[in-house]
Amino acid sequence: MSLINVGTAGELRLSWLRHLATLSIDQAFDELKSHEAGLGPEEVEESRAEWGTNVVGAPDRPSVFSRLLSVFSDPFTDILVVLAIVSFVTDVAFAQPGQRDPSTTLIILVMVGISVLMREVQERRSANAAEALARSIQTTCCVERADAGRAELPLDQVVVGDVIHLRAGDIVPADVRLTHARDLFVSQASLTGESAPVERCAAALDECAAASREVTDLPNVALMGSTVISGGASCVVVAVGEGTAFGRVASSLGEVRPKGAYQRSLDEVGALFMRMTLVIAPLVLLANGLTKGDWLAALLFASSVAVGLTPEMLPMIVTACLAKGAQDLSRGKAIVKRLDAVQNLGSIDVLCTDKTGTLTENRVVLERHLDALGREDDRVLFEAFLNSFFETGLRNLVDSAIIRRTQELSAAARDAGESDEAGVVATGVAMTSGARDLPSADELAERYTLVDELPFDFERRLVSVVVGDERGRTHMITKGAVEEVLAACSEVDLGGEACALGDDLRTQVMERAAAMASEGMRVLGVARKAEPAGVRVLSTKDERDMRFIGFLAFLDPPKESSKTAIAALASHGVGTKVLTGDSARVAVHVCRAIGLDVGGVLEGSDVEAMDDARLAQAAEDVTVFAKLAPDQKARVVAALRANGHVVGYMGDGVNDAPAMRQSDCGISVEGATDVARETADIILLEKDLMVLERGIMAGRHTFANMEKYVRIAASSNFGNVFSVLAASLFLPFLPMRATQMLLLNLLSDIACTAIPWDNVDEESVAAPNGWDVGSLGGYMRRIGPVSSAFDLLTFGLLFFWVCPAVAGGSWAELAAAGAGMAARRALFVAVFQGAWFTESLVTQLLAVQVMRTRRLPFVQSRASWRVTLVAVAVALLGAWLPLSPLAEPLDFVALPAWGLGVVAVVCVAYALAAMVANRLVLVRGVRGSARG
Repeated sequence: MSLINVGTAGELRLSWLRHLATLSIDQAFDELKSHEAGLGPEEVEESRAEWGTNVVGAPDRPSVFSRLLSVFSDPFTDILVVLAIVSFVTDVAFAQPGQRDPSTTLIILVMVGISVLMREVQERRSANAAEALARSIQTTCCVERADAGRAELPLDQVVVGDVIHLRAGDIVPADVRLTHARDLFVSQASLTGESAPVERCAAALDECAAASREVTDLPNVALMGSTVISGGASCVVVAVGEGTAFGRVASSLGEVRPKGAYQRSLDEVGALFMRMTLVIAPLVLLANGLTKGDWLAALLFASSVAVGLTPEMLPMIVTACLAKGAQDLSRGKAIVKRLDAVQNLGSIDVLCTDKTGTLTENRVVLERHLDALGREDDRVLFEAFLNSFFETGLRNLVDSAIIRRTQELSAAARDAGESDEAGVVATGVAMTSGARDLPSADELAERYTLVDELPFDFERRLVSVVVGDERGRTHMITKGAVEEVLAACSEVDLGGEACALGDDLRTQVMERAAAMASEGMRVLGVARKAEPAGVRVLSTKDERDMRFIGFLAFLDPPKESSKTAIAALASHGVGTKVLTGDSARVAVHVCRAIGLDVGGVLEGSDVEAMDDARLAQAAEDVTVFAKLAPDQKARVVAALRANGHVVGYMGDGVNDAPAMRQSDCGISVEGATDVARETADIILLEKDLMVLERGIMAGRHTFANMEKYVRIAASSNFGNVFSVLAASLFLPFLPMRATQMLLLNLLSDIACTAIPWDNVDEESVAAPNGWDVGSLGGYMRRIGPVSSAFDLLTFGLLFFWVCPAVAGGSWAELAAAGAGMAARRALFVAVFQGAWFTESLVTQLLAVQVMRTRRLPFVQSRASWRVTLVAVAVALLGAWLPLSPLAEPLDFVALPAWGLGVVAVVCVAYALAAMVANRLVLVRGVRGSARG
């Protein structure tokens, strides 16, 4: 949808934007009732009252009624409702007077109520947890107000007329009109889909130019949702919240996320159950209708079978597992922004990560400041200090290290009593002791002023500033990657003398840089140009004919925990690949220091030269990808995913956002840039691979418990298929009343509600896990018949032994006796149905204990106390029902003690057989997977 096609109100607002784009800066402030110093407190409140709050896509939380109503969109619940309607029609509406029995309808409605209520409670808890977690991370922007000056405020506090200051890494918090811009490039990918950054400036447009352009093409306007790639700007807010271009599109389309691998797999599991139901339910209807002649009862029974075959609690169980996983992750210093990401995190088999702060301590220290000959030289440090101090772009650890080191040396020199009478002289190359006599930051601001700058971007890999001194002279200082700095130089400073930068000197400089990089240091180059001709408004064309003056060598020591974390991830089946913008030598040194085997190295230029097929092949064996641009990082992630890997990407910079979007699970940290945090699925409160390792294991625990429920429900339901079909074909009556079958299904599902809190065996989380519908089908086909075999055994024992003994005759004898034995035949049927209900309930409870593990249950692997407690409670409830006031409406008859003993023997035999079959099938599956 085009941004301009959003209705009449949207057209009016876009016309307003175009109008503001034609105004001068002063006129724009007047139009918005604002000024460069920012709004005052009363003006803020007036603006908020007039234009609204800066909130997009945050409708009021739905009421309890609407949430309960939305549950009925679940087809499983709809089946129960349809069954209740059928029961009401047959048992109440069209029943003969005196034979109307609403009990079946009421029981079904109670079941629906319990199911819906349980789901509502869980989803409400999940929503509350998600909101609480979201509130713990707050994105801010730099706002200037008349009363408080510049301050970081939450985005929802921004109002029309506010003055905003932007720099690299920021998300534009509202639609804004630029008032000052310096080399500003923004990405509008979230609005237009265009990945290439576009330049923005503050100059006004003429009316014809503004009217003929899409709002996304207005050069002096930046729209909400854009991200600042490089440069900086000041601007005034012209629209907030739903009034922005982004807000109008969001409100008209809603937030629609494409289905990921997890959701697609879950849909496949649901489709498997539905296919099974659509095949079996009609067969049951035909078998009972043809053999017994009562098509209405056959329809009711077939409907109940359909309910029994479909795990209507699946959405609730999955939600509960994911919510618990999210809560576990939050306790482990990780915040989940999207519940599906919990399972995706556990499925990761390749982790792509940056180097700085993840593998290293994120404590950059300036170790050396050397001239071009490799000798310590304070001139290099001072020039670098000016560059870092006056840079207004995205401040990083390198700038902080330069400033900190310079001030440490200056303070140490003063403490030692060295004279600072000479002060700081001009920044000429003859300077010898500037760093030792460096004044304070306040004194420096008085002596030098910023004329202009070129902020860092990921293409140039340089940052340049032009400063003016007290004498009116200007100096241009550039720092950045050594190769790029050398490319901007025509001279090199050798001991205070300028020499032409020929190939030999260029090679010597690169060799010195490579030698330091091989020691694990990050090396930058520094160059300068005195009195750059005509440079008052700096551009990239001015980064030439400079003089290379020396090196800065930084050390970011590897974390002590990195080696342990890398080894732990490897033992869990997760490979680690390093994607960095740093040099290959530094990255390789760090990898070796932490015990990460370097299988191969590719640089950005290598990636750029490869097509997707070649990159996918190379990515399998390469460990270190160095000097990568943002789009190249995304290509590497896409190549790994194309090879069938589940890829997690961990990053914290604006340059990491494309790769995070491309990954299965984007991971960032609390202190990351706005763009990175907004893109991430999971945010770590501590940038440490050990936190991530614990998160991965928590994700695997979550999946393991989800998979237990699906496996138990699938095998039990599949087994019931054969049992019901056999009973329909050979028994002269229904093996279980429809209400009994529905009650059995409900109690069995309740017994599974504690599975999210179950214990998990170590081997279940030893390797990356994920849904495999094929193996699930195989498990069903192998385990289901075991349940059916014992159901058939139960049928035989009940039909030929237990029921005749209780009813006083075989079915054939009672049937031949005619109407006089109707009561005994009813007793025969009631005993049969009640006994099979008891046997089915107990065997399903045992199935939960047996199928939850591939170990020996109760001995080698014990269920959690919650699972055991719920199972015992359900078993006691099932035993109480035939003795309760509900026995008569449910047609339950209490079995004699010896009858219960027969059922108990069958159940114990089933448990032993299921234990053996489960172990054989799971072990075979593991071996098969290993061979595969």
